[in-house]
Amino acid sequence: MSHLITLPNILTGYRFAVVPILLFCLRPDGDKWLDLFAFILFLSAALTDLADGYFARKHKSETVLGKLMDPLADKVLVAVALIMLIPLVPAWICFMILARELVVTGLRGVAASSGIIVAASRMGKIKSVMQYIALCVLIFPDNVLPIPFLQELGLVILYVSMVMTIWSGIDYFYRFQKVFLGSGEPGQT
Repeated sequence: MSHLITLPNILTGYRFAVVPILLFCLRPDGDKWLDLFAFILFLSAALTDLADGYFARKHKSETVLGKLMDPLADKVLVAVALIMLIPLVPAWICFMILARELVVTGLRGVAASSGIIVAASRMGKIKSVMQYIALCVLIFPDNVLPIPFLQELGLVILYVSMVMTIWSGIDYFYRFQKVFLGSGEPGQT
C-alpha cells in the first residue's frame, strides 16, 4: 500500500480533489474573488500535471496506478473547466475535446485489460499543455485585471488545442490499431 502513496500519486490525487471545488467556483456570477480563486486553483492543478510525471521519473517512483490515474485526472480537470465555461466557450468545441478524451480513455482501458499500460506521448503532452493554457486564459478573471482581448486570445488557443486534441487522438488510434492488429508500440495520449 505504501508504494502507492508517492508524491506523483498525491499530485494526481490533488487534481481529482480540485474538481468539485472548481464546480462551485467556476460560475458566471462575476464575483471577482471567487473568479481569482478558481483561476489559482485551476492553474495549481494544471501545474501538478507537469510536476507529477517529472517527479515520478526523477525518483523512479512510477506506478501502474499513476500511469492509469494521471491521464484520467487530467481529463476530469479539463472536462470540468470546459463544461463550466460553456457560456463562454462554444459547446461544440467542448464536445469535440471531451469526445476524443472519452474515446482515448476507452482505448486505454482496452489496452490495460490486455496488460499494456499506455503512457503519455509528446504529442499528448503538448495537447494537454495547450488545453491548460487556453483554459487558464479563459478562466482568468477580467474583473480583477482587465486585459484587452484576453477572452478572444483564450478562444484562439482553445481552437488550436482542439485541433491538437483531434490530431493526437487520430495518432493514438492509428498506433493502437497497429498494436492490436499487427506488431508495434501503442500510441500515446
